[in-house]
Amino acid sequence: MSYPLILSFLSFLQFEKRASEHTVISYRNDLEQFWNYLQLAFPSLDWKEVDSTIIRTWIITLMEENISPRSINRKISALKSFYKYHIILGVFEINPVMQVHAPKVRQRLPQFVEEKDMEKLFAENLFEDNFEGWRDRTLLELFYATGMRLSELRMLTFSAIDLYNNQVKVLGKRNKERIIPFGHTFKNMIIKYIELYNENFGVPVQNNFVFVNVKGKQLVPKNIYTIVRKYLDMITTIEKRSPHIIRHTFATHLLNHGADLNTIKELLGHSSLAATQVYTHNSIEKLKSIYQQAHPRA
Repeated sequence: MSYPLILSFLSFLQFEKRASEHTVISYRNDLEQFWNYLQLAFPSLDWKEVDSTIIRTWIITLMEENISPRSINRKISALKSFYKYHIILGVFEINPVMQVHAPKVRQRLPQFVEEKDMEKLFAENLFEDNFEGWRDRTLLELFYATGMRLSELRMLTFSAIDLYNNQVKVLGKRNKERIIPFGHTFKNMIIKYIELYNENFGVPVQNNFVFVNVKGKQLVPKNIYTIVRKYLDMITTIEKRSPHIIRHTFATHLLNHGADLNTIKELLGHSSLAATQVYTHNSIEKLKSIYQQAHPRA
């Protein structure tokens, strides 16, 4: 009975909640890990017999394995959503996860690439003058120009790009649409990229994916990670060099240049202002750094 319950929930996430592929995979891994733990520790236990004590025992096991509090909280969240879904269906009566306190997570400032390094990325001759080179450059420029998520960029079709109004329509989390403006720099790049796309694959139809490999197939997340990592390796030494870092960079640079939090919230597609406020800490840290360097008695 146990595994079909997981599959049912994952199907709900994928087809009804329209969760991203990355989210579905993460939930599946977390739920499978808990289910495997139950099979080893309590072989004859049914899902309905799981209580908060058993979940706390699992959390302690994770902590003993040096799993980070952030990862443990994600697993708790996945389990909580799983129970909530099946309570609605009438499979369970109570959610035992509600009685479990998640471990405290130390707040980490989001890393970002310095402006001078982003200038270096696009100013220096890092990209080959061929289809792949222009695709990579256009992809990176779009990440930086819009702050969109990897899943949003990957699913982008040509119909979403409005060259007349300099804007792009993005389908974000929970199937929520938003419009993000872009500047002339990206516009010039995407026009050149479309020319090369035409030469390689023919004129794109509206529902063709924008970013493809040399065979015209949609890029998978691993492809995009590899592209971003390749070029960020060339211009920065920060620890994390992923698509999400460029999203952080987009938000931080906007804030540093006077954009208000509500505007950044809408551009990022955050559901609440709380998620956006983390970027204010980066600006405060920058002010502290400037103060330390500039004040004679700092």
